Amino acid sequence: MDPSKASAPPPGWNHDDKAGMAYPPPPPYQDHPQHPGAYPPPGAVPPSGPAGAPMGQPYPQGQYPQGQYPQGQYPQGQYPQGPTVMVQPAVYVTHTPLINSVPDYLGYSIFTMLCCCLPIGIAALIYSIYTRDANNQGNRPMAEKNSATARKLNHAALGIGLTLLILYIIATIVLR
Repeated sequence: MDPSKASAPPPGWNHDDKAGMAYPPPPPYQDHPQHPGAYPPPGAVPPSGPAGAPMGQPYPQGQYPQGQYPQGQYPQGQYPQGPTVMVQPAVYVTHTPLINSVPDYLGYSIFTMLCCCLPIGIAALIYSIYTRDANNQGNRPMAEKNSATARKLNHAALGIGLTLLILYIIATIVLR
């Protein structure tokens, strides 16, 4: 790459003028913002919480309603006791392709799509691709179901195509 052709800012470009335009400046710092939910300044007496217990103090056992715990900080090690949740590591299951794969009739589907009946051939092609995907994922029941559907659609498309061809030949012979 030629350094003389490198991208450079246009003449008169001032980076300092443009840098502040993307984002507004941050708000000024406040030691103790006075809005609901903020902690009181150090040394201040906390307001009393629900049921008369001061915030930051543990409630006696059974003093709070079912499922509602007091608001505020708890002293070190005095959290309300509840059920312990244990998480087990995730197990990943991978499928391997089938050893004896189910026939997908892909070539048959392409032939019927191009030469016999386009709409039914397209549907047969889609089911052939679904069969191939199920074979690759190791899902034999789904592969067998999609394979049977692709085969039935291919037979139907071939039958319709041959019927139309025979009717065309008969019509051209009779109309001569």
